[in-house]
Amino acid sequence: MTTTQSQKIALPDTGLKRQIGFIGLMWASAGSIIGSGWLYGAQKGLAAAGPAVIWSWIIGAIAILILALVHAELGGMYPIAGGTARFPHLAFGGIAGGAFGWFSWLQAVTVAPIEVMAMLGYWQSLARTEHWSFGAHFQNPTTEILTPSGIIAAVVIMAVFTAINFFSIRALANTNSAATWWKIGVPVLAIFVLAIINFHGSNFGAGESFAPTGLKGVLSALPTAGIVFALLGFEQADQLAGESSNPKRDIPRAVIGSVLIGLVIYLALQVVFIAAIPGDHLLGTWAKTAAQYASGPFALLATAVGVGWLAVVLYVDAVISPGGTGLIYFTATSRVSYGLSKNGYFPKLLESTTRRGVPWFGLIVAWVFGCVCFLPFPSWQSLVSLITSASVLMYAGAPLAFGAFRKRIPNADRPFRLPGGAILSPIAFIVANWIILWTGWLTDYKLGICILIGLAIIVVTRVFKLNPTPVHFNWKAAQWLFPYLIGLGLIVFLSDWNQDANGTIAGPDWLPFGWDMAVTAAFSLIIYYWAVNTSVDTQGILTIAEETSAHAEQETAELGAPIAG
Repeated sequence: MTTTQSQKIALPDTGLKRQIGFIGLMWASAGSIIGSGWLYGAQKGLAAAGPAVIWSWIIGAIAILILALVHAELGGMYPIAGGTARFPHLAFGGIAGGAFGWFSWLQAVTVAPIEVMAMLGYWQSLARTEHWSFGAHFQNPTTEILTPSGIIAAVVIMAVFTAINFFSIRALANTNSAATWWKIGVPVLAIFVLAIINFHGSNFGAGESFAPTGLKGVLSALPTAGIVFALLGFEQADQLAGESSNPKRDIPRAVIGSVLIGLVIYLALQVVFIAAIPGDHLLGTWAKTAAQYASGPFALLATAVGVGWLAVVLYVDAVISPGGTGLIYFTATSRVSYGLSKNGYFPKLLESTTRRGVPWFGLIVAWVFGCVCFLPFPSWQSLVSLITSASVLMYAGAPLAFGAFRKRIPNADRPFRLPGGAILSPIAFIVANWIILWTGWLTDYKLGICILIGLAIIVVTRVFKLNPTPVHFNWKAAQWLFPYLIGLGLIVFLSDWNQDANGTIAGPDWLPFGWDMAVTAAFSLIIYYWAVNTSVDTQGILTIAEETSAHAEQETAELGAPIAG
């Protein structure tokens, strides 16, 4: 199929009503960005980079903003639930669709465990301040690793999440708006109270130095301290593009506005966290200073400066915010696995639903896999590194799809057309791969194992005919996928982002700091243009789009409207 400049290609109409304005779009994204990540991000960031972590937040916001604007054009072109995982399927066919669908499931399934560990960490700090003897059994106070008792408590909480999703998910959806006000209101309250009660600007000049770990520490804090994790959530406005009353005007404003709101709040939290530390708590290094607040950073700080009532509010928030997020992501995980089964990648059993339309087997699988995460990733910080890599790997498919759509369907209807998209799209892909690099080999190799598990599930499903749905894999359009995954993993292994807990390089260290980023950028550009030039042709994209739209309508009819987190 060929097109001319005068022709307009319209993707299938999803039948959505355009009723959401600018404020609604921005609130959806801002409410997702200001989540439970604020409970630990400031403390972990200070430990990783010292006061220079302020630059980590700024760099992180710029990186996320570039990725978000690419998603904004795609969301306007093809507004469909789960678009982040489905855009690669449209552009590159079944192989890429299955892979990025699996990345989406990995991202979703690891959120609930991280929220549970956030809850347990604050309960631990409450036990310390109240001298409850059972508190020390949740986590090791020095390593923050869950003890056997902590793992049991975590598994039980995950079971509660599962049970609630079976019976009360509608009630949960109805309380989402109130929970969003709470999630944003509490950190803003903490900022004002700590700034008024105990703000010492001299703290920024204390300790070893402003940037004790240099630029590498600033960059490593992005994935490992939870900075990128905290800023994720921008895609909510993109996912609602099909219901925007003025997408060309409102989507970019909502995306940029929500990221800026998140940046301002997180920067303010970081500043007051550093400035409010009492003078007698400033130790020889920033890592030691931050370690005093490891189990419940802001609650312990509030207690230390004598604001007990704020600490109580924060302990309550440590249940409400992570609990609400964990519940929502349990729902999201079961829906993603349901969709992967509908597309023929996963066993048919994952389409099993209750009379209320709840995908019960998907919930059970999410509970089991989520509990397994407590074993290889038994601390909040180690799991946040995994979820950051999985999230960014999922987002990395969007710039590739963006380039393919610009090449194959240049005249398609785009409610929002990203200015300079031909330049920003490959930059977004480079940035995504840099974040994966900065996460480090000791986390990325575990992500690689998870990827292999997903591929094995897809292969077993097809070989043993566990799902009769036909799949058009389209190997030619996805020929770049495995070289991309293997090549990126090899670069991380050969880099010096390969250190154990003691700072010892575990690999060959052939790519020193700086050169590793240059090699990653060059490799990313090769993969980007390779993928764009081998993508599905124009007619193929439109055909896949129609099939995807039909699948989405069937899923909505069977499961009900998607729930935004």
